[in-house]
Amino acid sequence: AKRTAGFVTMATYQTSISTSAMFLTSMAGNPLAAEFAGQQGISITWGSWLAAAFLPGLVSLILVPLVIHAIYPPAIRHTPQARAAAREKLSSLGPLRREERILLVTFAALVVTWAFSGALGIDNTAAAFGALAVLLLTRVLLWEQVAREHEAWTTFIWFAVLVMMASELARLGVPKWFAAIVSAGVGDVHWAVGFLGISLAYFYSHYLFASNTAHISAMYAAFLTIAVTLGTPPLFAAFTLAFFSNLFAGLTHYSAATAPIFFASGYVSAGTWWKTGLLVSLVNIPVWLLLGGLWWKVLGL
Repeated sequence: AKRTAGFVTMATYQTSISTSAMFLTSMAGNPLAAEFAGQQGISITWGSWLAAAFLPGLVSLILVPLVIHAIYPPAIRHTPQARAAAREKLSSLGPLRREERILLVTFAALVVTWAFSGALGIDNTAAAFGALAVLLLTRVLLWEQVAREHEAWTTFIWFAVLVMMASELARLGVPKWFAAIVSAGVGDVHWAVGFLGISLAYFYSHYLFASNTAHISAMYAAFLTIAVTLGTPPLFAAFTLAFFSNLFAGLTHYSAATAPIFFASGYVSAGTWWKTGLLVSLVNIPVWLLLGGLWWKVLGL
């Protein structure tokens, strides 16, 4: 049973990382990466992010559980009682309540607004605040509940500071100065070779980080500037580094805020987690870099 729970733990965590890479609004650091790209004249919208991530994300969601199943197979493989238990629990919840219906409609409207924000002329952040206002006015959420979300408020304040700091550094030309130094050291390397090295360094340097957002704040803008300076197509570089900013969270049991929660269940050892994370990264990188690159070319991105 413990081994089966370990498989479920790893499969759930690693696939949640794939889905976090598929949507601009599914990981706290994604809008920050889009903001940094925008400061360099590279426009990333909710819709373009989803279009670019759809195919590699779908392939990743299929392959990653198969890889984990091969290296960490569950001991129990036939669980017909699980479906019956799930139906029983769902039935015991009863029909949707008023608050749940309002939440469902509000969230669906919010996703539609995000998807067509360009055509509607509504900023993603403004849409999110509008949805929050609806939930507060209908008392689906109470302000006391919102105020208790200390980690969310901490993230909100830190993002404001980080974005302003990044904007000031960009105005002073620091990223371009850093990129010029690195580019001079690289020499006449073809952009494809140079960007492969840059993206892999960006990915595996996450062993030194315990937060996706901290990694993005520290390195995304600089690495994007270097990649573009080498001649990498700007949108290709921006998307690759942005998707990698999600995928590298699978490397260790401390690499993202959610990782320690899964690890604390006690079903997977640290050594197994690191080995699985490394092997999954060897699947995800080709899927998102090579297959993703071909897919983006087909889309005209």
